[in-house]
Amino acid sequence: MVKTKKLKLNKIDKVMITILLLLVLISPLVVVFSKSILSRSNIEVEKIKAKVEKQDTINESLTMKINELASLSNIQDIAKEYGLSYINDNIIVIK
Repeated sequence: MVKTKKLKLNKIDKVMITILLLLVLISPLVVVFSKSILSRSNIEVEKIKAKVEKQDTINESLTMKINELASLSNIQDIAKEYGLSYINDNIIVIK
């Protein structure tokens, strides 16, 4: 008969083993949780980028409309429509 020697663990060893087991069990959960948060953040960033691009397109369109409405030919057409005249001598250029 072979005698087996039982390994006696003191309190510190038991605590260390428990902590190690908890770390091994909890670490995959922490990784999954952090990746889900990162994924959610990336989705929000993409939504914000889409909104910014849409707003940039709107801004460009409005800038083009402003430039079109502020053109000299458009101003002259509107002035003629309301019976106004364009006298070049009355224009003062400020530099």
